[in-house]
Formats: sequence, C-alpha cells, structure tokens
Amino acid sequence: MARRHDLGAFLGWLLSKDSQARVDGTTTGRTLRRRIAWCWNVVPQIPATGPIHDEVQLDGIYLSGGWCCLIAIAGGHVIGWQWCDTEKAAAWTALLEKFPAPRAVIVDGGSGLASALKRTWPETRIQRCLVHVQRNVRVLLTLRPRTKAGRQLRALSLALTRIKNRDEALAWLNALNAWHATHKDLLAERTYRGTGPAPTHATTNQTWWYTHYRLRRAYQLLARCVRQEVLFTYLHPDLAALQIASTTNRIEGGINAGIRHLLRNHRGLPAEHRKRAVEWYLYQRSENPGPPWKLIRPEHYEPVTATKGEIEEQLGPAVLGTAAVAEEGLWARSGWAGRT
Repeated sequence: MARRHDLGAFLGWLLSKDSQARVDGTTTGRTLRRRIAWCWNVVPQIPATGPIHDEVQLDGIYLSGGWCCLIAIAGGHVIGWQWCDTEKAAAWTALLEKFPAPRAVIVDGGSGLASALKRTWPETRIQRCLVHVQRNVRVLLTLRPRTKAGRQLRALSLALTRIKNRDEALAWLNALNAWHATHKDLLAERTYRGTGPAPTHATTNQTWWYTHYRLRRAYQLLARCVRQEVLFTYLHPDLAALQIASTTNRIEGGINAGIRHLLRNHRGLPAEHRKRAVEWYLYQRSENPGPPWKLIRPEHYEPVTATKGEIEEQLGPAVLGTAAVAEEGLWARSGWAGRT
C-alpha cells in the first residue's frame, strides 16, 4: 500500500506543473525525492491488443539530449511509441510492426517513414498531412512571394485545407495543371555561372542552375504528392464513410504540445527521467490505461547506487542562479586573454 501511495504521489507531481517543494510542503522537496526515487524504475507500457484501426496518425517529436519519440495514435488515443535518435526507417518499422495494418495512415511525409510503410503496411492508403504540405511550400516561397507565379502557387497550397469533396479536389488539380501550363517556361529558366551570384544550393563545379529554384521545388512538391495520390486520400470512395482526417493535428496540437508543456514544467530533469516522464504522459493518454500500481515489480524497489562524490540533483523547474556561466557570456578570465 505504501508503494502504491508513493507511485501515486510521483505521478501526481510528474504530470502536474507543481514543483517538488510545493508538493512536499518543504523548502527543497528533498523528502518527496527520497520517497519517489524508486518510481523512476517503473516503465509504463501499452499492451498490444491487436485491433485493426480505420485510421492511424504518425508523427515524431524531438527532445533535448538527442532523443526522438515516434508516436502512433488511433481514435484520439495513443497506441504506441518508439524511441530513436532520428526518424529513420528502422525505427519506424519497429513501431509499425506492433500493430496490424490500418485502413489509412496520416503522415508528415518523411522519407524514413515512407520506406517503413512500404515495407510494413504495403496495402494501407496514405494521406499526407495537408498542414505539413502547406508549411513546406511556405518555407520555399516565404509568406510573401515576390513573383506573381509564387503568389498564385502559395494561394493554391493554402486552399488545400478548405477542400471538402471530390469535386473541389478535381477543381484544385485542374488549377494546379493550369498554373504549370502558364508558368512552365518560367520554371525552366536557367542562370549560368558568371551572369549572376551563385545560389547557396549550387555546387562548386556547377555551371548553371534553375533561376527560380525554390519556386520549382515548391511546384514539384505538390506535383509529387499528386502523382503519389496522397493529397486527397480522405476523400476516397472506399474511405468516405470512415471520415478519415487530412492532418496530423491530433498529435501535434494535442499530444506533442502536451509533451512540450510537461517538460517545460519540469526543466532540469536528466535525459532518462525526461524519457520516463514522456512515457507516463503517453501511457495516461492510451485508450484504457490500467492502474499504475499494477506495473510495480519487486525489482523496481532497488535503489540506484550513487557513485562516490555524486551530488544530489534537484528536480523540478529551474530557478535563477547567481553563478557566472559560459552560456550567458560570463566566466572567469585569466592570462593574456584579450590583449594584443
């Protein structure tokens, strides 16, 4: 019963914005830290129940310390996660193999995920997140393109999220084709070395480059999505009754935003503790999370042996200090530094 109470206190603090000192009612929160030290050993896991979902949304979030968490949700609930260093195919494959193939999957368009989907869920229909497509076009064209062609193409990209039926989708495709027919000569224009400054993407030995390189790339992004048939999957007749989403907003605006908020509330956690905090956050947002105390095992009680000279680290929100640190441009100087 005491262990169950300690784990409850641990999660009550971890999933809130309160500091350990406030929860403990003391100045330092040291008593609470000693009580809950063993709780970091409890690893939450979502059991694989094996249902076939109509729709799965996939996205990754990068954390400080070089870690990336790949997340899968279905029906608004987290169904699994996978830790990795980057969003590579092997990491995505390890996550996808945990579930049967759904009817449709909503993705942000990463190359590693595309390879994993082709290998693991070859029959699943793919929907590119339309918001990500709009962001990618905006990065290439900026918010205020200088050319008329750029402004027209950006307007086409912004119209993507307003398409509600197949007739509107067909009209959009015709508009993109008409845009290309009008501006294909502009996209083909070349600039040769010596006639103007070389762009940053030009190699040393390159003798020419496309004059409107970024405009060309933005169009190719949209045209590639059209060829792959991943823009309007949510309007496909076979999926129309399922009301498939067209964006990954449920992950980005719900799960990922909550993770960032959680870690801001507990700045200063070691890397392993940040990972455990994220895992508990995701576990609590699964469809049927079991009582946390049922995950406790006797081996979790073993305390982590502190090395000689180790200083106890205070966990919780960072506080202002008075020490001179290099990050703020302040440190002790000695010798001939700065002399000429």
